Amino acid sequence: MTDLGPNKELVGIPGSRDALATPALILDLNAFDRNLDALTMFCGQAGLRMRPHAKSHKCSEIAKRQIAAGAVGVCCATLKEAEVMIGAGVPGVLVTSPIVGARRVNSIASLAKTGERVMLVTDNPINHLELAETARREGMVLDLLVDLDVGMHRTGTASPQAAVALAQQIADHPHTRFRGIQAYSGRVQHIESYDERQNIYNRQMNILRDALAQLSRAGLKPDIVTGGGTGTHDIDRDLGLFTELQTGSYALMDVEYNLVTLRKDAPSPFETSLFMQCSIVSNNAAGMVTLNGGFKCFATDGPLPKIQDKTFPGAAYDWFGDEHGKMSLALGTNETPALGSPVTLVTPHCDPTVNLHDHLHCVRGNKLTAIWRIDARGVL
Repeated sequence: MTDLGPNKELVGIPGSRDALATPALILDLNAFDRNLDALTMFCGQAGLRMRPHAKSHKCSEIAKRQIAAGAVGVCCATLKEAEVMIGAGVPGVLVTSPIVGARRVNSIASLAKTGERVMLVTDNPINHLELAETARREGMVLDLLVDLDVGMHRTGTASPQAAVALAQQIADHPHTRFRGIQAYSGRVQHIESYDERQNIYNRQMNILRDALAQLSRAGLKPDIVTGGGTGTHDIDRDLGLFTELQTGSYALMDVEYNLVTLRKDAPSPFETSLFMQCSIVSNNAAGMVTLNGGFKCFATDGPLPKIQDKTFPGAAYDWFGDEHGKMSLALGTNETPALGSPVTLVTPHCDPTVNLHDHLHCVRGNKLTAIWRIDARGVL
């Protein structure tokens, strides 16, 4: 039987959100649904396909809802994510990081045989030969995209010329099929200023533009050009280079993305749907209380979590240890918050925060309506 954690008995009970055992990761389904609808409308109007990145939520239930909203598949950053998504019957999985090493290559080949429209990326001719040899041994053809480095230098071929050479190598091998090109720039996604982000990103996308021109001249015009993200989705539409977008955080949002100007002349189309619910566990010190959520509860690579609860206007969060957080109360607060009171916070960075937890507690209003396992969390 699936373990749904200590709050499973509260599902369906009115007022159950306030009664949750904490810390509990919350998904506001009303906001979540609106985010899915907003991206579907945007991509439909722009003529772009959606292949949202599952690294943000690591949850096959969310992936299935993204497919139902019109996505052609999902992206996965790890072998574990791909294994879970394919095992759950999610079609169109694209593994966006190179799979290297015999054991991992054998595993992904087996998954590709059982999954529907599974694709991989490669950025190295040696890695391609390893994939191709495994495919030959398994009696299959692997669908591959060339990963192009557009300036981040994390993965990707070093130049458009190298991308063309690798694409040709893939196309020439009987057990691999060249499907397209991936160009992703992670660092620009969180640049807060729209103009600054656009200027940097446009220069990076010139590398992709050059690669696409060279591929076409070589008779290797890609069927799929994939990349982009929540921070660049509006710019990606105007550039007209991609056939599909890999937006991920749009479904959840966080403190970091809420600081980013996503549209030049319009408000953000996406709203926060992911929250952390903590509880007050000590209230003896003047001007502050202690919450049961610290370093082990939130990602620590970004800004601080933000108090969302309107019950505590002007309150601010700070780290207070592995298990605890400090909530400083606004000046002039006269009443001491009661022990056990729930406190809602916006997570600093959704992807790594989600990876720390086992369950998403899905709410509509103040009612817990479902609990979804974060079944693709972890690194192996």
